[in-house]
Amino acid sequence: MTEWLYRYAWLVPALPAVCSVLIGIGLFSFRDSTRSLREWHKVLVLSGMGLSMALSTMIAWNQISGAGPYRRVIQWAFTTQFTLETGYLIDPLTSIMLVLVTTVALLVMIYSHEYMAHDQGYVRFFGYLSLFTASMLGLVLSPNLVQVYIFWELVGMCSYLLIGFWSTRPTAASACQKAFVTNRVGDFGLLLGILGMYWMTGSFEFQTIADRVSNLLILQSVNPFVPILCSCLFLLGPLAKSAQIPLHVWLPDAMEGPTPISALIHAATMVAAGIFLVARMFPIFDQMELVMGIVAWTGALTALFGATIALTQTDLKKGLAYSTMSQLGYMMMAMGLGGYEASLFHLVTHAYSKALLFLGAGSAIHGMEPLLGWDPSKNQNMFLMGGLRKHLPITGATFLIGALSISGVPPFACFWSKDAILATAWSSNWMLWLIAWSTAGLTGFYMLRIYLLTFEGNLRCTTAQRSAIQHVKPHESKREMTACLAILTVPTVFLGVLGSPYLNWFGQWLGDPHAQEFNPVEFGATAFSSVGVTSLGIAISFLSYGRPVLDVEGLAEQYPSIYLASKSRWHIDSIYNQTWVRGNRWLAQSTLSLDQWWVDAVVNGAGALALVTGEGLRNSESGRIQSYVLGILIGMIALFLFGPNMVNMLTAK
Repeated sequence: MTEWLYRYAWLVPALPAVCSVLIGIGLFSFRDSTRSLREWHKVLVLSGMGLSMALSTMIAWNQISGAGPYRRVIQWAFTTQFTLETGYLIDPLTSIMLVLVTTVALLVMIYSHEYMAHDQGYVRFFGYLSLFTASMLGLVLSPNLVQVYIFWELVGMCSYLLIGFWSTRPTAASACQKAFVTNRVGDFGLLLGILGMYWMTGSFEFQTIADRVSNLLILQSVNPFVPILCSCLFLLGPLAKSAQIPLHVWLPDAMEGPTPISALIHAATMVAAGIFLVARMFPIFDQMELVMGIVAWTGALTALFGATIALTQTDLKKGLAYSTMSQLGYMMMAMGLGGYEASLFHLVTHAYSKALLFLGAGSAIHGMEPLLGWDPSKNQNMFLMGGLRKHLPITGATFLIGALSISGVPPFACFWSKDAILATAWSSNWMLWLIAWSTAGLTGFYMLRIYLLTFEGNLRCTTAQRSAIQHVKPHESKREMTACLAILTVPTVFLGVLGSPYLNWFGQWLGDPHAQEFNPVEFGATAFSSVGVTSLGIAISFLSYGRPVLDVEGLAEQYPSIYLASKSRWHIDSIYNQTWVRGNRWLAQSTLSLDQWWVDAVVNGAGALALVTGEGLRNSESGRIQSYVLGILIGMIALFLFGPNMVNMLTAK
């Protein structure tokens, strides 16, 4: 059974890929009829993803039961000195990601059926969604860096298509271009890193690279700067995909896409790809202390940076986007500190909690559309919401559970994973622990702020901002959407126990050598400190927005520069606009002017000279024999009359 299951594991990404291809062929060949068959395409896509999820679950169960890693490859291209293989690799890391991606993707698809029901691009949306999921599944199954890079680029392409799905909106068109260009910067570094590692080790295989780098460093056969440089270039790709500073600027603007896409990108696909790739390359990076330090400090600063921006956001989805950026920083910091198991566990718990939050945000936005219309600047503005819990009770309750989980409140899932990260930081670097601990307090503040502004109090949109029908009220989403929220609540509440220090089945499954170690005193100290600072942040948020005792607005007026800097994303986007964007535009304009006034002038001038010369010669040539004979006669007479005199003059000189 195990051999059969692993032999056909390639069907996991192939099934959604085939669904996407069939939809694409239909849209290109029979556009109108394909767009009208919504129910058929819904059944097709959900069936394909459901089968992928079932296969992924069976593969994961076999891994849990003790089946070893499985690698199946075939030769793709080869010469006498070079062999490139393609296939798939199954190990605990792969099986975790397969279950995570397929479960979240299936729920997002079920949710999207109702959310996108009235959109003209319904079928196209599901085609993109299937290809996006297939690309991520292909990425996690990849056995070597070449295959990783192929699927890595496919993930980036699909994100471009989905973020800009509503391309008629200028903001959506700009956002997808921003995401594409920012990730191309990181992907160029990734490509250079892959080529550098091949040059250094002669292989694209993960374990082979790790072994050969180890030998090179031990034998001092290579300058230590070379593997460090290759690793840093390689890291640019994961840092861009996982929105780490300074390549984070695309993530909040990615909210221009449909909300189900935001849930998938922020939970299980695009941003998770960066953490996954660092985890896959962990045996290589772990040999270089400087590289691990860069990863840890980048993650810690990103966590703090994202949290400080989330404090002042008014857009519901962008507030959650900066929360994602901050939590990804936690994961990256844990990887840099050697907390492989803690980082991956937080990736899993965060994915389900954040998917719950984004789908809950979509439900709230969906419920506000009858009042505020389709303009995202209105129906996503938390200061125009309020009191939605009374009208959307299921959405409100599940959103609160997700917010408490992300905040790190026990016993919800993210508490256990975040506490494991803080414990790793405490035992490794007290400065990084302090940054992570402070960020935990900020997280509690801004997550409860988002919940209170959206679901508690009274509805704040004015009569003028409501639709013409004054009796319209916010409404709860339909059963398909609320059912997805309820299902996601289960892992958000209970999943953390699998990685709790009392059991730590998650760490044992990953093969963590320290999985059996448990110090109750150390755990109690770290848990008490993290819960304490989180509770402090929650209490301040409640006293500011739930029972307005504290005057937060007055504090913002007292320190306007800090408040505006946070609300303006610490001016990073403006700096990039003034330097890179304007600099590249100036370079393009200068190149265009050089081409027009110099290159084109030379080319066009040569052409004009040839044209004028040709026209002159053409006019001088009449084609009449009499004219030619007359010319010859005149020339001969001239030579006869003036020729001797010219010879005498030249001789005299």
